[in-house]
Amino acid sequence: VSFPWQKREISNFDYLMYLNTLAGRSYNDYMQYPVFPWVLADYHSETLNLTNPHTFRDLSKPMGAQTVERKRKFIQRYNEVEKNLSAQCHYCTHYSSAIIVASYLVRMEPFTQTFCSLQGGSFDVADRMFHSVKSTWESASRDNMSDVRELIPEFFYLPEFLTNANHFELGCMQDGTLLGDVQLPPWADGDPHKFILLHRQALESDYVSAHLHRWIDLIFGHKQHGSAAVEAVNTYHPYFYGDKMDLNNIKDPLIKSTILGFISNFGQIPKQV
Repeated sequence: VSFPWQKREISNFDYLMYLNTLAGRSYNDYMQYPVFPWVLADYHSETLNLTNPHTFRDLSKPMGAQTVERKRKFIQRYNEVEKNLSAQCHYCTHYSSAIIVASYLVRMEPFTQTFCSLQGGSFDVADRMFHSVKSTWESASRDNMSDVRELIPEFFYLPEFLTNANHFELGCMQDGTLLGDVQLPPWADGDPHKFILLHRQALESDYVSAHLHRWIDLIFGHKQHGSAAVEAVNTYHPYFYGDKMDLNNIKDPLIKSTILGFISNFGQIPKQV
């Protein structure tokens, strides 16, 4: 059987939105917001070469396994089961959560207010705010062991979220940089519309079309949990697997509220499709 997506009758973007919807994810729920992949690994070149495989992120691996060294550390964590963890897993943080969504969209209302309310009433420390596509990629793919975030659909169609059109005072970084518009890769020439155009072209490129199913396996498919997830370095704290936990059978109200708080703060694995 050949499906419309395999025959290129629907775009990669539309197919990902369809899968998100099937998995119960929606724009109406920050805790289960549609999740999209990082597709590029090149945020430094002057021009973007979509015919070069090295331009792209490895879609067969989760964000925690994008470099050999990082993958090794997460496997070590899984094998050691750190003393302060209640369960064996690779990741104690998630690739999609209310705070990740709100941080990406913080320059636009109503997300500005959402972000501030999640932060206790104010913006975060400037150095931790979403301010640069390149540095966010480096954090999520290489540098920060508590950051495995993926993207949201807006990265592929909405240039407005990259500009501080409302002139919010987002603070000043330690190096003196005043936060304003999001810093874009050189290949975008400082133009949010060009960034979105090229980023969408990357999503629809031959390379991504040929490899996207492997990312789908990790997020929505058979490598989401169980032995296949362990092998793929793709296991998360048990509380993230909301549909696998029968909250109705948990009698202790404190444990129940802890789990619900955990899910609302840190995110949830999509339903398997």
